[in-house]
Amino acid sequence: MPADQAELTTDQVLKRDIPWETYTTTKMISGTGLQLLRRYDNKPSSEKAQLLDSIAKEFSSETLYHSIILPLLAVIACREGLARLSCADGPAYVRLFVTILRDIFKEETVEYVLALVDEMLSGNPKRAKLFHEKSVASEDAYEPFLRLLQNGNWFIQEKSCKILSLVVSSRPKSEDAVNTNVDDVLRGLVEWICAQLRQPSHPTRGIPVAINCLTILLKEPVVRSSFVKADGVKLLVPLIVPASTQQSMQLLYETCLCVWLLSYYEPAIEYLATSRSLPRLIDVLKSSKKEKVIRVIVLTLKNLLNKGTIGAQLVDLGLPQVVQSLKAQALSDEDLLEALNQLEDGLKDNIKKLSSFEKYKQEVLLGHLDWSPMHKDSIFWRDNITYFEENDFQILRVLITVLDTSADPRALAVACFDLSQFIQYHPAGRVIVTDLKAKDRVMKLMNHENAEVTKNALLCIQRLFLGAKYASFLQV
Repeated sequence: MPADQAELTTDQVLKRDIPWETYTTTKMISGTGLQLLRRYDNKPSSEKAQLLDSIAKEFSSETLYHSIILPLLAVIACREGLARLSCADGPAYVRLFVTILRDIFKEETVEYVLALVDEMLSGNPKRAKLFHEKSVASEDAYEPFLRLLQNGNWFIQEKSCKILSLVVSSRPKSEDAVNTNVDDVLRGLVEWICAQLRQPSHPTRGIPVAINCLTILLKEPVVRSSFVKADGVKLLVPLIVPASTQQSMQLLYETCLCVWLLSYYEPAIEYLATSRSLPRLIDVLKSSKKEKVIRVIVLTLKNLLNKGTIGAQLVDLGLPQVVQSLKAQALSDEDLLEALNQLEDGLKDNIKKLSSFEKYKQEVLLGHLDWSPMHKDSIFWRDNITYFEENDFQILRVLITVLDTSADPRALAVACFDLSQFIQYHPAGRVIVTDLKAKDRVMKLMNHENAEVTKNALLCIQRLFLGAKYASFLQV
C-alpha cells in the first residue's frame, strides 16, 4: 500500500478542489446535483448542518411543515433558480452522494465524497437515518459502500466500512421484510472485519477500525452468528491485554465491549468458556484504572457467571479477591459499584454450590481432578471431613489409586494435596492414610519431573510426619 494512501486524512482530502462541472458535461451529475454541490461543497460545518438537518424538527406540527413551510421554501428556491431545492434537504444530498459513488470511479473523487459523508455522520451519527428516507429508497444505498470495501485503497476501505456500519445499523426494522439484501450486507461487513483482524490492510489502523465497526454491528443477530461461524471470537482474545497508551486503551475498551455483546449469545459463550479470554479479562481487571474498561468487564463476567462451568473457572482464577480489591477503591460510578456487588453475590453462590461434597465426590470418581475451588477451601474440608469415611474411605482409596495410575501431572498434584488436606482436617488422618499405604506412593512422586507434583507430594509427606496438630502451620 502506498504510504500516501495509508496516511491520508479526511482534512487533507477535503482540501481538494473537485471539478464538478466536468461531471455535469459528461452527464454523470445532473444540473440539480451540481446546484446541490455548489451550495454544500467547501462550506463551514454550520452551513452544511443547516442544509442536512431537516428544519421540520423545529416545528411540532408536521402538517404545518408540509402545508406552509415547504411551499414557502419552494417559492424562495424557485426565485433563486434552485429547482425547488429546500434549504434543509438532507435526503437529496444523501441521494446525490450515493449516485456519485455508484457512477464515478475516479479515486480522488470517490475519496472526496466518502470524506464528505464521513464528516456528515461524524458531526451527527443520527444523520445515518437519512439513507432510509423514502426519497432515497429507489437507490441501493448499501451497494457502493459494500463494493468499495474491496478497493485496494485503505482510505476508501476505512471510510466505506465506518459509513456502511452506521447506515445499516440505523435502518428501520421494517426494512428487513422488504430489503432481502440486508443480511448479505451484514455478512459482507463481517467478512471484511475478520479479514482485518487476521491480516490488517493498514499496520496501525486496520484492527482499531475493524473493532470499532464491530461494536456497532454486534447488536445484529446475523452479525453475531456470522462472526462466531467465521471463528471471529478467537481473533478478539489476543487484543484483551492491559493497555498503556490512550489509543491502546480505546482499542481495549472496544474489544471488551464486543466480548460483552457476545456474552448474550450462547454459541459465543461456549468459546469464551474454553479459550484464554477469561484469565485475560481478569488480568485486565486487576491492572486497569479506567472505570469504563472495568465496568464493561464486570458486566461481561456477571453475564457469564452462571453459564456452564464458567462460575467455577472465575472462582479458581481468583475473581472474588479481585472484586474485593476493586470495591476497596474509591470508584465514582454507582452503577459499577452495584454491578460489583451483584458479581460478588453471584460468586459467593457459586462457591457454595461448588464446595459441596457430592460435587467433589463426582470429580474424584470420574478422575477429573483439577484445581476446582473446594480443594483449597478450608470450610469445605471442615464441614465435609466425616463424609470421607463413607464406604470404607472409598474417596481416599480412589485418590491413592490415582497416584499409581495417572500420567496427568495436574491430577497427581491435586491427589497429593487432597491427601494432605485429609491429614490436616481429620482427627485420625495420619493414621488412616498410613494404614492405606499411601506414604510410599507419595514419596515416589517427590522426584517427579513436574514441579507442581513434587511441591504437593512434599507437602503431603510433611503433614503425614507432623500429624494434624502441626500440619496447619505448613504453607499451602
